[in-house]
Amino acid sequence: MRHRSVADLMTPTAVAVQRGTSFKEIARLLDEYGITAVPVVDDDNRPVGVVSEADLLRRHTAKDGPSTAEAMMSSPVVTARPSWTAVEAARLMERHRVKRLPVVDAEGRLIGVLSRSDLLQLFLRRDRSIQEEIREDVVVRILRLSPAAVHIDVDEGLVTLSGTLERRGLGPILVRLCETVDGVVEVVDRLTYEDGDEGSSTG
Repeated sequence: MRHRSVADLMTPTAVAVQRGTSFKEIARLLDEYGITAVPVVDDDNRPVGVVSEADLLRRHTAKDGPSTAEAMMSSPVVTARPSWTAVEAARLMERHRVKRLPVVDAEGRLIGVLSRSDLLQLFLRRDRSIQEEIREDVVVRILRLSPAAVHIDVDEGLVTLSGTLERRGLGPILVRLCETVDGVVEVVDRLTYEDGDEGSSTG
């Protein structure tokens, strides 16, 4: 299975500002591009911080000190690499409680931005595409089962597995593999086995 990477999902050629960019210019960029935060880069295009709407509101309320990107930005900046999986990026966002990640190349230079809305694209995959990946990659290629051994129903990302398997140990493995497929929201296990045992819902 090929999981979609940060490079697949990110917005390339990200909008960025310099350390000396003013409050008003940052506000204008956020409004113009419909974004909630903007990376601050140095002269080598390496991210050094992020200015968000919240940073602008705090500075406007405080009304003290310089209103430049450098004075308002949150730093150090949390970044992602283009080769990361969407899961790795999502975990980093959750750990640091951020909504956007600047994406940098091997030299640390800004090449794009990944947002939470970009990650949501994973769950907009068509059900048929999810079904085909589970059947061809999980059932046939990885588990080496007959494509007719498992019935796969997908409805709005909810995967229901049914059918009769020879070995009880295959069921949990099949469920876990399905849960890792991009776009799967939940897996319902209705598998049965030749000794009569049945599976159960998981998610």
